Amino acid sequence: MTQPASSMFNTGAPAMDFHALIRAIPDFPSPGILFRDITPLLADPRALTALTEQLAARYREAGIRKVVGIESRGFIFGAPLACALGAGFVPARKPGKLPHSIIEESYDLEYGSNTIAMHVDAIEPGEKVVIIDDLIATGGTFGAAAKLVERLGGQIVEVVAIIELTALGGRKALGDRPFYSVVRY
Repeated sequence: MTQPASSMFNTGAPAMDFHALIRAIPDFPSPGILFRDITPLLADPRALTALTEQLAARYREAGIRKVVGIESRGFIFGAPLACALGAGFVPARKPGKLPHSIIEESYDLEYGSNTIAMHVDAIEPGEKVVIIDDLIATGGTFGAAAKLVERLGGQIVEVVAIIELTALGGRKALGDRPFYSVVRY
C-alpha cells in the first residue's frame, strides 16, 4: 500500500511546501552522494510547527497511542508529534544505547548491516503506532523498526518519512505496511 485512503486520516491542516527548506549538499558524506539536509527546516520555527501540525492533523483521529522515532532525527520529529497527539514517545535506538531489557532487529545496508533496538515494554499489544524518521532511502531501518513494533504486538497505523528518495525503492522494504512521505525526490 502506498498512500492510505484519505478517509482514514484527517488532512484538515493547511499544507506547506517544505522543499524550499531542504538543502541539497553534493558529495556528502562521500563523492557521488546528494545529501538532503533538513537543518534549514528545523531552524525555521514556522516550518517546524507547520510540519508537526500537518502530521498531527493527519493522525489526530486515528487513536495513536505511541509514536516511534528512529535514531536520531526521528526523535526530532517524533517527540513533538507524540506531544501533539497526546501519545507516548518510543525511541528506536542503535545497539548499546538503551538501559533496560531490549529486543533487537538486524537489517542489511548497501555496505553491511546494522541493528536497531527497543525496550521490551515500550509498546503494549494492540496499541496503535506511527513510526517516523527524517528520510527513507533503501528502507532497511524502517523495515527493522516496523518488525520490532509488530513483535511487541503494536498495530502500525502508518510509517512516515519526512523525505522519500523514490529512486532507491525504500517502500519495498515495508511490504504492505501503510506508508506516507511529506516530500519526495
